[in-house]
Amino acid sequence: MLLSAYCFKLRPSFHNFGELPIRRPNRAPPAATKDGPRTNDDIRNAQIQLIDQTGLNHGTVETVVAIKMALEAGMDLVEISPNNNPPVCKIMDYGKFKYSAQKKAAEARKKQKIVEIKEIKLRPMIDDHDYDVKMRAMQRFFEEGDKVKITLRYRGREMAHQEIGTKLLDKVKADVAEFAKVEQDARFEGRQVVMVLAPR
Repeated sequence: MLLSAYCFKLRPSFHNFGELPIRRPNRAPPAATKDGPRTNDDIRNAQIQLIDQTGLNHGTVETVVAIKMALEAGMDLVEISPNNNPPVCKIMDYGKFKYSAQKKAAEARKKQKIVEIKEIKLRPMIDDHDYDVKMRAMQRFFEEGDKVKITLRYRGREMAHQEIGTKLLDKVKADVAEFAKVEQDARFEGRQVVMVLAPR
């Protein structure tokens, strides 16, 4: 009697099916996808269109025969046009091919110009020499493909003569019109006016 009562206590009691523990099936982790084209034994098609290492097109060939030809040449069979029917494969040195592709990608990344925003600070009462220096710097930035943020700062009683600053910014716009355009028109930010110009 005591034993049966003990066993009864160990058995979990569920008043309704909603409390039953849910058992999740064990799922295998997703297969790692191979980066780059399929090569050698990864090519699953029975037949392929073969181009050998000299560039000669052999037409449709059994995949096993093509792999054998590649191995005999000390190279790899690489799928270059998987969407063709049958897919086009080429006998080549895959290591060299991959290295060359990585080098080209690195060169392309180097050539991509990152556009920077350079800042030029002006004062409403700037003298002609300083203005010319700033304009030359601005032109150089535009030639390099960068944008220019012009910050015109007012001090003290200069705020009472904002028209001087407005005229100066209009002069800047006119002087750079040939090689730059206004991306963000002049707007007040506290005691300063900000304008952004971009190369044409």
